[in-house]
Amino acid sequence: MKAVSLLDGLVFKEDGPNAQPLVVDESGRVMRFTLKPGQVLKPHRGPKIALLMIVLKGRGLFRGEDAQPIECGPGTMLVFDVEELHGAQALDEELVFLAILRQTPDPQPLPHGAPVIQVQ
Repeated sequence: MKAVSLLDGLVFKEDGPNAQPLVVDESGRVMRFTLKPGQVLKPHRGPKIALLMIVLKGRGLFRGEDAQPIECGPGTMLVFDVEELHGAQALDEELVFLAILRQTPDPQPLPHGAPVIQVQ
């Protein structure tokens, strides 16, 4: 077992978002992203794996395939389908979130009617 502190040793870059790998193995990766106020992680598509984002600190705008940004803060988890477009922008404070990229044996989109919490 290994314990990882999620908010210690944060590094923010002046020229753009910082991505720090916390766990990397054959099943996927856990990356910690840090953005200064106003910085943008441009929308992009990842490899053929599922993506979860969990906001740890700050507030940001997160974008998915529909390109309509959703404002999220600490304690929010965003679930993206395999190869779904995704991006983020820090608002007026530092933003810290985890990106969990995981292999799935048979990646499927969320089933119709799956419970989804609407974020205000």
